[in-house]
Amino acid sequence: MDRADPRRHPGYITWETYEANQQTLAGNAAARGADRAAGPAREGTALLQGLAICGKCGRRMTVAYHSRGGTEVPDYQCVREAIDNAGPRCQAINGAAADAAIGQLLLDTLTPLTLEVALTVQAEIEARAADADAMRRGHVECARYRADLARRRYLAVDPGNRLVATSLEADWNEALRALQAAQDDYDTAAAGAAALTGTDKTRIRTLAAGFPALWTNPATPHRERKRMARLLIDDVTMTKTDRIHLHVRFRGGQATSLEVPIPAPAWQLRQTKPEALAPLDRLLDDHTDGETAEALNAAGHRSGEGKPFTGRIVLDLRQAHHLPSHADRLRARGLLTLDQIAAQLGVHVSTIKAWRRAGLLTARKANDKNIPLFDPPHPADPRLVKRQGSKLARRVHTATTSGGAV
Repeated sequence: MDRADPRRHPGYITWETYEANQQTLAGNAAARGADRAAGPAREGTALLQGLAICGKCGRRMTVAYHSRGGTEVPDYQCVREAIDNAGPRCQAINGAAADAAIGQLLLDTLTPLTLEVALTVQAEIEARAADADAMRRGHVECARYRADLARRRYLAVDPGNRLVATSLEADWNEALRALQAAQDDYDTAAAGAAALTGTDKTRIRTLAAGFPALWTNPATPHRERKRMARLLIDDVTMTKTDRIHLHVRFRGGQATSLEVPIPAPAWQLRQTKPEALAPLDRLLDDHTDGETAEALNAAGHRSGEGKPFTGRIVLDLRQAHHLPSHADRLRARGLLTLDQIAAQLGVHVSTIKAWRRAGLLTARKANDKNIPLFDPPHPADPRLVKRQGSKLARRVHTATTSGGAV
């Protein structure tokens, strides 16, 4: 045998097992140079974590997250050029729409692949069970070797050396207990593995056939969805123009392409719906901002963020949409401010307030600060004359006649 042959001397594990372990380690590496592998499936909502490839430069994309409305949303980013050469980011793609499209694609195309998925899952479970069985069997053999070594040491000691004999006997007893514990653990696990190969295999086949229910179940962890996706997909090449372009390569060589719209920015999602803006505009004709908010809430409307309307929200909305305020609308109808009506009647503003309290003038609430706007006075109203000593409550409006005084 060649001296360079790795099988020249026996090892703790076979050379094939060593190579398989190295492949597993390389596949599970979080990063392995520029050509790193997909990495293991991790927590997080990014379905294409480790599978997304930049359509511009061909590098594997990384994942970042942002929060929108209390929900974790993934972003797929190509930042290798920025990391290596401090250059601009190649591209960043909102992952919510892409993940939803890929998930729907798997649901639509899984039917011919159901058996293959079931067999792959079954083989993976059997391989893991075999690995665990080999490990437990090794523990039993190690414990048996230690017990046999302790027995031989005890039998080889001089009987006259009682202290050493007592110590070696205790070691032997401890080794026997460890052997018994390892053997019990192996027997229990072996019994469980035997049950797995029977009923559980049937359950696995049924579970794979019911893939849509498993995929859409809210209780299914994100990591398990990623593992299922990796059983079917090699990678997804992503490019963003005016839309998001996805080129999906399935295991086995099949490929397909998708196009999804770019998700709307957050400010658009928070915009108040037109069905709430139209009644808001109408209500401002006869109500202040606060009164308009109360009327909208009573009608069941909500703001763009799903919150009840407030006077401040109404103010922001009418300014953003260039809607006139209630005060502006009253002014457009000819109503007058306190200073304007005082100047028109040639009296002090305190007189106007007194005439209003006496009911000689009418005013309307212009805003939530109770600022009034007055209805234009009748030019021939004899009550609206400043007369010292005349009680306002006794003033009666006298209609003028066309013939004048008699």
